[in-house]
Amino acid sequence: MVGAGCLLPTAVSRFGFSGSPLPGSRLAVRLDLTRSVATLPRDFMGLGYEISSVARPGLLSDQNSAYVGLVRTLGTHGVIRVGGNTSDYASYSATGFPVSSPEGKTGSVVNDAVLQDLGRFLEATGWQLIWGLNLGSGNLENAIQEASVVTRATRDHLLAFEIGNEPDLFSRVHRQTHYGYDDYLREFRIFRDALRKSDPGISFAGPDVARETPWVRKFATDEDKNIKLLTHHYYRDGARNPTSTIDELLHGDPKLTPMLVELAAISQSSGLPYRICETNSFSGGGKPGVSDTFAAALWVLDFMFTLASAGCAGVNMETGVNQLGFISSYSAIGDDEQGHYRATPEYFGMLAFAQAAAGEILRCSIEGTDRDIKAYATRLDRNHVVLTGINKERSSDVTLALERDLSSSFRAGSAIRLFGPTIESKSGITLGGATVSEAGSWEPVQIEEIARTQGQFEVSLPRASAVIVNLHL
Repeated sequence: MVGAGCLLPTAVSRFGFSGSPLPGSRLAVRLDLTRSVATLPRDFMGLGYEISSVARPGLLSDQNSAYVGLVRTLGTHGVIRVGGNTSDYASYSATGFPVSSPEGKTGSVVNDAVLQDLGRFLEATGWQLIWGLNLGSGNLENAIQEASVVTRATRDHLLAFEIGNEPDLFSRVHRQTHYGYDDYLREFRIFRDALRKSDPGISFAGPDVARETPWVRKFATDEDKNIKLLTHHYYRDGARNPTSTIDELLHGDPKLTPMLVELAAISQSSGLPYRICETNSFSGGGKPGVSDTFAAALWVLDFMFTLASAGCAGVNMETGVNQLGFISSYSAIGDDEQGHYRATPEYFGMLAFAQAAAGEILRCSIEGTDRDIKAYATRLDRNHVVLTGINKERSSDVTLALERDLSSSFRAGSAIRLFGPTIESKSGITLGGATVSEAGSWEPVQIEEIARTQGQFEVSLPRASAVIVNLHL
């Protein structure tokens, strides 16, 4: 987190300083320091992988120092979720040859060596694990063996097991067309009881649905004493859909808010946290020219704040090889499959969130606009508030201005900016004027001092950019 006490000199960029706002609309930010809408869990941050990624020796390993660095730069606490479509074709073999396979093919194979590597990777990053077991093929004995080895390999880093990936879609691929929630619950309980007989301390999450949010409500009622986490998936759209454009990605999704409202209500009534454990821009590996551009950085920053503000316990952004066998366009961590890794545009959006999101989320709004411009605020402690502004507009520069009474509450401020050359850019993205090194490290080099302008804290927010403002009471 960037503090006011570590201001660095920097040249004036195209953004200007708060005392010299860019031309454009002046938008009033209303912030209530007394009202919290949610508390951010320290393990909110997450990445999601197909099981076929784990089957690639050396990828999720403590020896992969660049990858470890990229994960740790996102946070020292987080959650890795391993599952995906390939998990319902996969199998475990103690000494077998590891196989990374697309869905519906020969089936991925994980062995003791790659699972032990995963355990050391979690130890090196400090992150936890959600592991998905194969319900699609229904090999219970193999699932028991796999769960036992995963448990031993990952130890205290194991958060929970899921049983089956997107079972609400099983009627299309793994089961008969009449397969429904009651069928899933019956099968889940068979696996649950057998796994618990083998390991009485085992923990579960679910139902890991793709679309059927009502399954989550039923599952929370039927299994509330047997699970520790409710899980759901979300994608903005499909990669093959011609409407999956940058404009669609940056505009609000009308189906997201109702889903989150329902999940929050289920969570509150059941006392179980919920996590969006598989998600990204467009399903099927993302849309080239959209999911791998700076637009994705702005989208994911807004998306993660939207989830956190809705009481979500965490989010796992899909990355790496997808169910079709190629590296997804939406991957936060780029992979040339030759041992070289890099921070992609989406990674920078996640990194920006990591700098801004901790403590309590405060009630915050921008008055008088229905444009794609957002503001969020978090309170780290009684004396430190972080304001994040996101401008997803292509052509509108604005200035954010705290209300005068509120501005008088703060004594100092500093800001870093999330910037890309254009909204379509795939490279040249910076946060705080800095990129992410090949070793996965990042430090800001451009930190702007924020001063009052006529008694108010103001900060420019140019088109297609974001700003993180640290304010100190």
